[in-house]
Amino acid sequence: MKKMSLTSRLVIAFASLSMTAVFFLPVWFIYLIAPQYPEGLEMNIWLNKITGQVDIINGLNHYIGMKHINADMFPEFGYMKYILAGFIAYGVLVAITGSRKLLFSLLVLTILMAGAALYDFYQWGYDYGHNLDAKAAIKVPGLTYQPPVIGHKQLLNFDAYSYPDVGGWIVIGAGSLFFLIYFMEWYRNRKRARTKASYTSKQTIAVAASIVVLLSSCTSGPEPFAYGKDLCEDCKMAIMEPGFGGEIITKKGRVYKFDDAHCLANYIKKDKVARADIKQTLFIDYNKEGSFADGTTAWFAVSEQLKSPMNSNAAAFATKEEADKKATETGGVTKNWDALLKAL
Repeated sequence: MKKMSLTSRLVIAFASLSMTAVFFLPVWFIYLIAPQYPEGLEMNIWLNKITGQVDIINGLNHYIGMKHINADMFPEFGYMKYILAGFIAYGVLVAITGSRKLLFSLLVLTILMAGAALYDFYQWGYDYGHNLDAKAAIKVPGLTYQPPVIGHKQLLNFDAYSYPDVGGWIVIGAGSLFFLIYFMEWYRNRKRARTKASYTSKQTIAVAASIVVLLSSCTSGPEPFAYGKDLCEDCKMAIMEPGFGGEIITKKGRVYKFDDAHCLANYIKKDKVARADIKQTLFIDYNKEGSFADGTTAWFAVSEQLKSPMNSNAAAFATKEEADKKATETGGVTKNWDALLKAL
């Protein structure tokens, strides 16, 4: 699997290192507002301490039997900074290696840590709001004072609000960047895989087409004449006479059609097709309409009485006996292809 892009790795490194600010900033806050405190009371939770108007809040909570809030009631303050440091270091490691697998594990770790932190906060709030002093001055049967984990909640005449503070938003922003980079890399990798698959498919089609062409060239044979439609390659006239004409088939499978042995010979002599490229030279069998005689074995009866389209006056036959017979009938001579080629 290929590594992440340089941009993605830099973003992950930036997001990870930005969380060092959390060592110096509050992570969460609880805000209380009531008619007697219109300006509100705020408590800020850091990695290792609690600040804000804690003494005033403790004084108010004392009347309803809630515990005295202090740093000692949070054992997490003793190790949270080490967990965060490890998390930052792991993020930097992901950026250095560029591994998508490590990035995925970082996402899982982010979710687990966020879930554990919220659950721990909920547990603290539950204990804080439920375990009340039986000797409290104010008692409301069945009423508890658990603060909200996140959001708003009405507690007697107080409106309680609980939200991430600056440090918390930095952690949330860093985690969001981790997720964004992961899905961007996933999409980029998926798109690249599709492109590669498409390219491979095109290559396969091209190879298959080449094989088809190769096979067709290896097995190509003569093509029947479409009289009145096919044109002679040399003189460009329509092929009309069924008893005459021929074809050149190249080693690549190209077929050239001619209306007369004269045109075929002329085409070769002009080097319109290299002799080394010729696989087969064929001629229409005069006695068998639609059939071809191979030029290497064919014989020709050449006579003025055999009026061919372009005046070669040569009719091809599969055997010498047939050619001799026709030559005798028409007062002509018999020639093989090599001799006729020189004569034309």
